[in-house]
Amino acid sequence: MAKIQTIRGMNDLSPLEVKSWSHLEKVLKSIVSSYGYQEIRFPIVEKSELFTRSNEAADIVTKEMYVFQDKGGESVALRPEGTAGCVRAAIDNDLIRTDKARLWYSGPMFRYERPQKGRSRQFHQFSAEVFGLNSPEVDAELIFMTARFWKELGIENEVRLEINNLGDEKARKYFSESLVDFLSSKKNDLDEDSKRKLLENPLRILDSKSIEIQDILKDAPSIEDFLDESSRSHLDKLLNILDQAKIDYSLNPRLVRGLDYYNHTVFEWKTDLLGSQDTILGGGRYDHLVEELGGKPCPAVGFSLGLERLVLLLTETNKLHIREDLDIYFICLSEEAAKRAIIIAEELRDSNPSLSIKSNLGLESPSSQFKKADKSGAKIALIIGEEELLNDEISFKDLRIKSEQKKLSLEEVKSEISNSITNNHV
Repeated sequence: MAKIQTIRGMNDLSPLEVKSWSHLEKVLKSIVSSYGYQEIRFPIVEKSELFTRSNEAADIVTKEMYVFQDKGGESVALRPEGTAGCVRAAIDNDLIRTDKARLWYSGPMFRYERPQKGRSRQFHQFSAEVFGLNSPEVDAELIFMTARFWKELGIENEVRLEINNLGDEKARKYFSESLVDFLSSKKNDLDEDSKRKLLENPLRILDSKSIEIQDILKDAPSIEDFLDESSRSHLDKLLNILDQAKIDYSLNPRLVRGLDYYNHTVFEWKTDLLGSQDTILGGGRYDHLVEELGGKPCPAVGFSLGLERLVLLLTETNKLHIREDLDIYFICLSEEAAKRAIIIAEELRDSNPSLSIKSNLGLESPSSQFKKADKSGAKIALIIGEEELLNDEISFKDLRIKSEQKKLSLEEVKSEISNSITNNHV
């Protein structure tokens, strides 16, 4: 049989990469939990209308969704983004009516687009959503939270915050009409992608990566000229809070989001280290989506962070720290030693369930096993050979301080491990 390879744009994560991701996710989860957010989980597969009813002109709907019919003939889709699914789940589980829910979730999303650095067909997002609050304070708190991500990960100097206000539906309608009039007069200078967006979703032209298109947009109308007093007031209050908290930002009137449901506040954290895939995190308000998906009118705001891009940025800045989680590595020099090791390992786990222990059961040479013990990142090596079996002992070696081996009883080993934990060696 021919070798079966992974689907293009859908990537494996090796155990070493998973270790890095797990550490990163642990940091993010710890921070959102410290703000009082609760985890929610919802399906990867949803009815396709969940995504199409509010985003008919968005690229993820027109060309990027994985849509198929299930065996019952229903049109279903692999989720291309998380917000719509989270809103659907919050409505179904009555989370919006009973409380002003603050939720977070993480997991894979799917879009059929050209794979490149920082962009895969299966990608992973870490997101948070807030329902029932329509104030600049909650917008600011989300930004505070995301700023804390970067501080905790040590990359606060490698990212920058951009903010815009898209106004209400009326403002966007008039702005869109004005933008279409302007760009129609430049139609011969537009690329094919911009010509398509001019008909389907003109606001998306604003974030074109084309230098030529951005040059044309320098003279285009600005959303700032169409905002009503309420939108201006919301933006001013938000910026005032950020100023007081000493959060650096820049106003970007060209900033839009890729989905049609956004209104008022939108923001992105960007970096200059990843080329064209420069957005690490994006978010904003979507005050009408709950009602569009069958719930009662309810303001909402949230963000999504791309984990693949964040991992790339951490790698680029040498901040992707791998936390080794193996405490003990058993080196077994015979079949009888291996049998004894796995029994002793269970006793050690009974004494301290938090210990992570790996036993080498391959019966390789002593030098090979010691190399594997060092490579594993374990703090302690426990060795059992013929002499240890004969005397009912275990050889103990601290791999971190490269100490000499010493032969101990099982109780003495337990005591040494306990002391190591107390002294932060394990």
